[in-house]
Amino acid sequence: MAAIPRTTVTASGPSTTGAPSAGDPYLPTSGNGGYLVDHYDLTLDYRVSTNRLTATAVITALATTTLAKFSLDIAGLMVDKVTVGGARPKAVKTTARKLVVTPLEAIVAGAEFVVEVRYHGTPHPIRSPWGEVGWEELADGVLVASQPNGASSWFPCNDHPSNKATFDITVSCESAYQVISNGDLVSKTAGASRTTWVYAITEPMATYLAAVQIGHYRSTHSATGGVPFGLYFPHHLAAAAAIDFGQVGTMIELFTELFGPYPFDRYSVVVTADELEIPLEAHGMATFGSNHVDGAHGTDRLIAHELAHQWFGNSITIARWQDIWLHEGFACYAEWLWAEANGGETAQHNATRHWALVNAQPKDIVIGDPGIPTLFDDRVYKRGALALHVVRHEIGDEAFFGGLRALTVARRFSSVDLADVLAAFAQTAPGAPVAAVLDRWVYAAPLPRLPR
Repeated sequence: MAAIPRTTVTASGPSTTGAPSAGDPYLPTSGNGGYLVDHYDLTLDYRVSTNRLTATAVITALATTTLAKFSLDIAGLMVDKVTVGGARPKAVKTTARKLVVTPLEAIVAGAEFVVEVRYHGTPHPIRSPWGEVGWEELADGVLVASQPNGASSWFPCNDHPSNKATFDITVSCESAYQVISNGDLVSKTAGASRTTWVYAITEPMATYLAAVQIGHYRSTHSATGGVPFGLYFPHHLAAAAAIDFGQVGTMIELFTELFGPYPFDRYSVVVTADELEIPLEAHGMATFGSNHVDGAHGTDRLIAHELAHQWFGNSITIARWQDIWLHEGFACYAEWLWAEANGGETAQHNATRHWALVNAQPKDIVIGDPGIPTLFDDRVYKRGALALHVVRHEIGDEAFFGGLRALTVARRFSSVDLADVLAAFAQTAPGAPVAAVLDRWVYAAPLPRLPR
């Protein structure tokens, strides 16, 4: 495993109040300043029958400035007790979206500190400009889908992708249910009526990618494409799910060849009994609805898209939401690459077809800074993929895929921005006009013509 990058703190000065925001204009009330979380240890006791959660979060963080006061994101849950370094703080204040803590003494810049929060409630999704996100009670179970700011619906956190951290997630619930989370299943302890599941995530993970799925699942496990693969599904979808996800190993082999080594120790796919509007990626896993399974490979495109997010979005992750094309454009282009390699439409054919579709829509979006209402607009996905296709056309396959591999290796488990992308392509195609291509396709509204 590659070395995990850590932030070095050099700031110092007088006591300050940590900002109640990460400073991201797309999510001005999410995230917090003055510290970086290094590790979350979450212990969740959940009653599926009543959607009742009693939990403890132990958060290990590093002060980036001297802190007289700091905040955490939490929404819709009741805070019972807070300690900082084992001591009760001077003051604790909760608002609709924040937990504000004043420790007994200011935390010195560069110091590690531990916050323990005990809390309870009936978790539910929180409202965002893009719909409801977070912990969602299903007909008989739970689904967690937190992109972009729903993690605070089930645990106190610094809810912004610029602060990735490792996790331990322990969930206890009724024994009739299976719990699937990110990372490695460290232990499973069954009692008379309740079972406790413990998962460890040892790579830094963005809070919105933390997931817990609870339901009546059967599972199959294999080592496909050289990667341990777990497929979880309701009993009635067993045959169809086996067919539809039977090519995941071949997809992993292809994307490993094109993008570099698969970044995590395993890959899990959960198929819920409920229907979902869209599949959902998480760190090392993806979730599909029952409507995405037909036993006829009807959603191969979506399966490839969510798998590609393990490289682009989950291992390398944007540090500001306006750069979302670096997740979605890459995952969308992976759909075209899979189709091309699997005997379907070529990437050029897909590019030509989607260029016409994008051209028929308004030219009022700059996908490199799409704005809040259109953050997840389909044009961000498709035009991002078109930009990558044009870069590939300009520099050739060897330099293009070499650049992608250089990017995923250099920035593994950390943040990525445009400068990182350009630096990677500069290694494999020095002097090529990659920046000029991206300026036209990503950072300008007019739609350029597609090269043939």
